[in-house]
Amino acid sequence: MNRKPTRYPPCFGDLKTVFPMGQDGLRHTPRQCMICVFKTECLRSAMDGADGLGVREESVDRAYAAGMIGFFQRWSRKKDLRRRRKADSKDPEGSDGA
Repeated sequence: MNRKPTRYPPCFGDLKTVFPMGQDGLRHTPRQCMICVFKTECLRSAMDGADGLGVREESVDRAYAAGMIGFFQRWSRKKDLRRRRKADSKDPEGSDGA
């Protein structure tokens, strides 16, 4: 009943394809992705990578520019994102060293 498909489209998990930056400076999901059966899993997969951390950093910068968060909250969030990015680059397979 809950069979997982084994073949994904070639655009699966590609952040630049499934969540590109629009002309207004915000990210939008393209119309062709809205009808895809893999859209949720695909976007989650794209956001789990290093590019996804960049998108989160963009969000923090926008919130700071809009006055939604203060300097220290921005600093803390960006520090956490950079720490995660550094950890991902050191251990790309996600193993715990055991």
